Amino acid sequence: MRSDIILEDTTLRDGEQAPGVAFDKETKSAILDALIEAGVRWVEIGIPAMGGEELEFIKEAAARQDEARLMVWNRGVKADIEASLDLGFKAIHIGLPASKIHLDNSVGKTREWLLKSATELISYAKDRGAFVSVSAEDVARTELDFLVEYAGTVASAGADRLRLSDTIGILTPEEYEARVSAVVNSSSIDVQAHAHNDFGLGFANTLAALRAGARYFHVTVNGVGERAGMTDLSQAAVTLQQLYGVDLGINTEKLTDLSRLVAKACKHQTVPWQPIVGENVFAHESGIHVNAMLKDTSTFEPFPPEQVGGERKYILGKHSGRALIESVLTEHGRAFTDADLVTGLAWVRQTSIDRGGAVEPKELVAAFDSWTSR
Repeated sequence: MRSDIILEDTTLRDGEQAPGVAFDKETKSAILDALIEAGVRWVEIGIPAMGGEELEFIKEAAARQDEARLMVWNRGVKADIEASLDLGFKAIHIGLPASKIHLDNSVGKTREWLLKSATELISYAKDRGAFVSVSAEDVARTELDFLVEYAGTVASAGADRLRLSDTIGILTPEEYEARVSAVVNSSSIDVQAHAHNDFGLGFANTLAALRAGARYFHVTVNGVGERAGMTDLSQAAVTLQQLYGVDLGINTEKLTDLSRLVAKACKHQTVPWQPIVGENVFAHESGIHVNAMLKDTSTFEPFPPEQVGGERKYILGKHSGRALIESVLTEHGRAFTDADLVTGLAWVRQTSIDRGGAVEPKELVAAFDSWTSR
C-alpha cells in the first residue's frame, strides 16, 4: 500500500442516502463535530443542490474548512459546481456515470458527451482553484479500455482524483483490484475506492483497491448507506492500523461513541456483533473463554476495549462456567462452597434458557442468598 493513504468519510452524503434516513441540520453538525474530533480529516458533507436545510448546513460548514478538507458533491452540471464554488468550497466532487447502462438509463447521454462534459467541468473548477474529484460511477460494468480512456481524459483535464465507484457492489476483490491497477498503471491521477457492500465485499474490495495503488478510500460510520451500505469507518481504521501497520491518524478511542451517535441519528441500533464497536465485541459468556479471560484478557480479545472506547463485559448465561459464578460471588463478598458453585451454575443456565437471554449478576447474588439462607 501507499504510505500516503487518505480516509474520507461520506456518512453525511452517501450514508444519509440510506433509505428512510434523514439528518436535520443539528444532527449533521453533531456528526461532523464527532468525525473531526475522531481525527477524520476528509469529509464529504452533502449535496448543495438539494437546497433547504441541507444547504443551510453546508453554508455553515464552509467556515470550518480549516478543520478538515470538506468535500461537497455535485451532479455533472456546471450550475451545481459554480454554486458550490461560490459558497467558498475549496474541494468539490463531480458525480458522472461511466458505464453504458448508467449513461443510457440514468442521464440519457453518450460516451462522447461524458468525455466532453467531464473535460469542461473539470477545467472550469480547476480554473477557479478547486481540488477536483470526479467519478467513474458503475465501474464494475464499464469496459476496461473505456475506463482507461476516461481516466486519461480526466487526468489531462486537470482532475486531482478519480473515484472508482462500485455502485451496486458487484465486483470481487480480484476484479476491483484489476480495475484500479489498470487506471494506476495508465495514468498519473490519484484513485479513490468507493465500494458498496451488496455482497458483503465492501471492505475487502477497499483493501484490494489500496493494495493496487489507490490513495483515497471512502467509508461511512457503521457502514451506513444505500441498500447494504458500504465500507465501515471503524473496521477500516482499526484493521489498517492493527493488521497492516497503516496509521490514518484516527483517534480510535472515539469510535464507539461515534458509532452510537450515528446509530441514534439513523434510528437503527448497530447489531451487537458489529466488528470493532458492537456491544458483543468485548462480551464473553462461554465458560472456557471466561476462565481464560479472567487470567489473561489477550486470550480471547485481539485488542483491549479501551483502544476503541469499548467496555469489557462478562455475561452470565446458558454457556457460562463455574469460573464466572465464582468471580461474581467473590466480587459481591459472598462465601461459598463447591456445591454452591454447582447449584449456581445450574440455576444460571436454566434461568437463561427460560428467558432466552442473559442473567444479571445481581440476580445470581439474590438467588444465592435465598438458597443459602434456608
